[in-house]
Amino acid sequence: MTHEQAGQRADRMLADAIGTLSRSRVKALIETGHLTCNGTPRRDPAFTLREGMQLELRLPPPEPARPQAESIPLDILFEDRDLIVLDKPAGLVVHPAPGNETGTLVNALLGHCGPDFEGIGGEKRPGIVHRLDKDTSGVMVVAKTPLAHEALSEAFANRTMERAYLALAWGLLPPSGEFEGAIGRDKRDRKRMAVVTQGGKHALTRFTTKETFHAGVSLVECRLATGRTHQIRVHLSHNGHPLLGDPVYLRRVPAAARKLPVDVRHQALDFPRQALHAATLGFIHPRTKEELHFSAPLPDDLQALIMALSEG
Repeated sequence: MTHEQAGQRADRMLADAIGTLSRSRVKALIETGHLTCNGTPRRDPAFTLREGMQLELRLPPPEPARPQAESIPLDILFEDRDLIVLDKPAGLVVHPAPGNETGTLVNALLGHCGPDFEGIGGEKRPGIVHRLDKDTSGVMVVAKTPLAHEALSEAFANRTMERAYLALAWGLLPPSGEFEGAIGRDKRDRKRMAVVTQGGKHALTRFTTKETFHAGVSLVECRLATGRTHQIRVHLSHNGHPLLGDPVYLRRVPAAARKLPVDVRHQALDFPRQALHAATLGFIHPRTKEELHFSAPLPDDLQALIMALSEG
C-alpha cells in the first residue's frame, strides 16, 4: 500500500487500481470473503487503508450463464404438458442466485423436464411464476409452456390464485382477523422487510386461528390478498406474533415462551426454521380451464413440533 493510497476506502482504491471492475463489483467481492489484508480475510468494503498493507483480491471462477440440469428428487403432486405442481421441502432454494448457483429447484426441474424447459420465462428462472422462501415448505406450481407461464403469472398478479398457509406463531391471536400494512425494505436492515409508512406496497393478510397451545403458541391459517416478500412473516411479527424459528424476524425470546412447559419451550425456541408451510393452492388450468386444487401435508418437523406442543 503506497503513501498516496493510504486513508482511502478499500473498495474505492481497489476499483481504481484494477480498472476493469466496478466499485459495486469490488464491494460485493469483499463482502463475500474474497479479500485478504496481510493474509487475514476482510469483509468490510469501507475499512480505511494504511501504508504498508498487503491486499489480495481473489476473483471467483466464472459462473455458468444458465443453470445446469441436476438429478434432484422432486415430490410431484401433478404434472401434464403445461405445468408441474410439487411439494417443495424446506431447505430447497427455488432459483439460482449468488451463493446458491446449484442445488436449486430450477436445477432439479431442468434435470426432470429436459432442455425444452430452459426457455420458459427466462434463462435464470425458467418456469418460475411464484416462489417460496428457502425454509418455507409446501405446494408450488411451475409452468412448462409459454401458455402456462403467461396465464399463471397473470393469475398471481391479479390475485386470483387460492393460497393458504399454515404457521405457528408466538402468542394468542384472535379467532380470525386481518393484518394490513404496506411492506417495504427495512431501512435499518436491507435484508429484512418491514411494515412502512412510506414507499411500501399495500399488503393484506387474512388469518384464522386453528388451534392454540398453552396460551403461548397459535396454529394459524393465513390467506394472502396480496403477495409481498415475506408478507406473512412481516405482518405477524409486526403485530407481536413472530413465527417460531424465524431467523430474520424473531430477534429475542418472546414473552409467550414462558407459558410453555420447559421441555416444549426449548423445542419451540430451538426450531431451526420459520414454522411456515404453503398448505393449499388452487387455480384455473391455463389450457383446460378446469378448477384445480392441491394440498401438501405438513412436513415431519412441523408435525413433530405440533405433537410436542399438544402433549406437553
